Amino acid sequence: MASWGLKSCSEEESSSISRSSIQEARQSRLISRQHGVSKHSGDRFIPNRSAMDFDMAFYLLTQTRKEKEKAAALASHPGQTYGKLLAERLLPNRNRILAFQARPPASSSTAEETREISRSADRILDAPDMTDDYYLNVLDWGSRNILSIALGSTVHLWNGTDGSTLEMMMAEDDLGAAASVSWAPDGRYLALGLNGSDVQLWDTDSQRLLRTLRGVHRSRVGSLSWSNHILTTGGKDGKVVNNDVRIRSHVVHSYRGHRGEVCGLRWSGSGRRLASGGDDNLVHIWDLRRASTATAPRTSQGPWIHRFDKHASAVKALAWCPFQSNLLASGGGGNDRCIKLWNTENGTCLDSVDTGSQVCSLLWSKKEKELLSSHGFGQNQLTLWKYPSFRKIIDLTGHSSRVLCTAVSPDGCTVASVSGDETLRFWNVFGSPETTKKSPPKPPPDLEPFSSFSRIR
Repeated sequence: MASWGLKSCSEEESSSISRSSIQEARQSRLISRQHGVSKHSGDRFIPNRSAMDFDMAFYLLTQTRKEKEKAAALASHPGQTYGKLLAERLLPNRNRILAFQARPPASSSTAEETREISRSADRILDAPDMTDDYYLNVLDWGSRNILSIALGSTVHLWNGTDGSTLEMMMAEDDLGAAASVSWAPDGRYLALGLNGSDVQLWDTDSQRLLRTLRGVHRSRVGSLSWSNHILTTGGKDGKVVNNDVRIRSHVVHSYRGHRGEVCGLRWSGSGRRLASGGDDNLVHIWDLRRASTATAPRTSQGPWIHRFDKHASAVKALAWCPFQSNLLASGGGGNDRCIKLWNTENGTCLDSVDTGSQVCSLLWSKKEKELLSSHGFGQNQLTLWKYPSFRKIIDLTGHSSRVLCTAVSPDGCTVASVSGDETLRFWNVFGSPETTKKSPPKPPPDLEPFSSFSRIR
């Protein structure tokens, strides 16, 4: 009995010792954790523990399949959106199981930055003897920052850099005045379409007539457009002709589809497709590979790719979008008053807006998704539209007659407009030119390192 009593006492003492040792170990571990003392001295892979919810992470990693299905069923409840928003507000870190840093605060500024556009013209020049004819294209701005304008029987050049002017050509009576002007891509050579059906090519550096293209049309040439060395001409006879100005037999392709005067021509930026608008209220899309020649077969639908007949008046205003190659904008005359957007790949009309007045010209911005239109028989204004919403941004007024032609400067910022009121106005509508940082001046040779040595051994 005594031996049994000793044995039980020793067991109780050993158990109490083991419990006390466990408690001491737990207490020492707690103290070391509070003082940041550990065997591994910190976690180098997760620098920010404040952004973590370890309890939630452990629950999400160990929850059973039934719990997941139950949670999915609750998520499909109509109050899912409200619950999700409430959870994001009350428990912002629940979805951040393993995160290195706290989520950055949301920006409170959502206002769209807008630029200031002056409603008045920056500069006004006199344009005497301006012909008030909707079908003519007598204004163009070249890549060398020289603007050309046909006023009566004279073609004038205005230098946008220094503001100087020059009379380049005085038309002869038998040839007629210029009905259209267009700069070649290099900005040196200028094409003139005359009232007497001829087309002239001028070298503006030497002010010399290089050649005359005869026999292309039977009446006035009111529209021109360049694509590299190809000069496309549109006449009152309804013909559209490609002329290779490098060769003697310059007529290389012709397009037939208009029943009236061709008053609008524009090559796409890629040079593959040509848009033409006419007095027959039609817009044609042509492909260079389908141009009709003596041996080219005609398709069942005609040589054109697409024929658009949704306008109710003559179509002079045409503009290819610079940031979407298959998008074409067209504007109709006084009986139509609409701007239409076309997908030239499938031939669909994407949008149409009634401007309330005759559309004389269209220009896309090279900097923003914006479209500028000029008008007549109303306010005689220029209107800036936002694409693709067609929201009106601003109306620019000042002309007292319809704004017949517009042209944009090489930097894509300034727009020139000419009107039947015999004024040429310049508008800063597309923003300010981008300023380039000037490189620091190169030091003179005698200050360069080792400038006094001819060679270094």
